Amino acid sequence: MLHRKIYQICCDGREVWIFLRDQQRWIERARILDIEGDLVTVRYETEEDDEVCSWEEMLRLESIGSVMQKLATVPRGDVEPLVSEDCPEAERIRNHQPDNE
Repeated sequence: MLHRKIYQICCDGREVWIFLRDQQRWIERARILDIEGDLVTVRYETEEDDEVCSWEEMLRLESIGSVMQKLATVPRGDVEPLVSEDCPEAERIRNHQPDNE
């Protein structure tokens, strides 16, 4: 089941957080690049001091304990959320009236 879900996430190209239970650590904001057998290839970045490091790592499927995805982000503070009236005309969902027959 986990293998199938990871494959779906790989195909979608979504960013995920992966917990490795054998190392007791999280890999944050990773992209799953490939799945071959029981090996999962991921790419992610870390920030250390003044530099950003890019990593590509091959993980065993059995070492993955959890995979999380961010569903939404809402800004904090004095930001007025957009409502449907503020949406550009081209992106509005039209309210379809049923045809009178």
